[in-house]
Amino acid sequence: MRPPRLILLRGLHLLSFDISGYRWYTRLVALACYALLLMPGFLQVAYCYFFSSQVRRSIVYGDQPRNRLDLYLPTNTDGPKPVVVFVTGGAWIIGYKAWGSLLGLQLAERDIIVACVDYRNFPQGTISDMVKDVSQGVSFVCNLIDRFGGDPNRIYLMGQSAGAHISACVLLEQAIKESRGESTTWSVSQIKAYFGLSGGYNLFNLVDHFHNRGLYRSIFLSIMEGEGSFEQFSPEVRIKDPRNREAASLLPPIKLFHGTSDYSIPSDASINLVESLKGVGAEAEVILYEGKSHTDLFLQDPLRGGKDDLFDHVVSVIHAGDEEALAKDASAPPRKRLVPEILLRLARHISPF
Repeated sequence: MRPPRLILLRGLHLLSFDISGYRWYTRLVALACYALLLMPGFLQVAYCYFFSSQVRRSIVYGDQPRNRLDLYLPTNTDGPKPVVVFVTGGAWIIGYKAWGSLLGLQLAERDIIVACVDYRNFPQGTISDMVKDVSQGVSFVCNLIDRFGGDPNRIYLMGQSAGAHISACVLLEQAIKESRGESTTWSVSQIKAYFGLSGGYNLFNLVDHFHNRGLYRSIFLSIMEGEGSFEQFSPEVRIKDPRNREAASLLPPIKLFHGTSDYSIPSDASINLVESLKGVGAEAEVILYEGKSHTDLFLQDPLRGGKDDLFDHVVSVIHAGDEEALAKDASAPPRKRLVPEILLRLARHISPF
């Protein structure tokens, strides 16, 4: 199914939950206008996505319909490359692996392999299905990425928005299983660092916020399998449980990024998770970007081209200790602008996120 049609069908289905919810209609219109303004960039990225030899699309990693991932491969094939497993956002409803194509293409230019993992969205699946799918995708990468030139000893996990929440749940769940001696198909020790971008990590704090923003409580509770599941799928809360103290010691370094003008998921979400992680002895850091919105960091800034502080930070962490790679990064040409500034500013103004 083509992504635009997928979004439309998801939106129409959601309207059936509360047909009087005018906010869904207005947000769908705003989303369409937002996408139209950024279309010059999207078309360029889409061309590369479908026709570049660097992109391996829809590699099967499991037995569910959405169990596919895309690989973005560097042109330089000398030696094994570091790998980023990326989980896209989309309010748990319209996530799609191709949403990570811009990041994948840009990181591949820095000799980093990117695996964009798809997963079942609501209503096709609920949060436990999403966590299961992403964990399977991570397992596939950990066990088989060497066949594609990746270094299984240099794997990084990254998620954006809802994808940050899902991937954080995956990472913590895996650490808890390992701390209990349960059998697993991949190890937290294989993940060198976790990058969370504009994520929410405490469902208790998000349910009312999302309701006021138009993601109504009835829908949110359906996605998250009811309030009884909130603790299980709230990393900020779950990490504080004394029974999970050993699991906390297994976690890799956690680095969270958030814009201070993010109204979709306030930056307090990242700040609070880092405080909780530090409280149990985990290595964690939050980097705030003054005045940045929910989509600035992931879409508008990369489409703008030139210097991108978040991108540079992620690359510097991945290439830490590799002097040759760091030297190449320092001399890399500025990234190409894909969308005129006026369109970026208009898109930011009407963004429904």
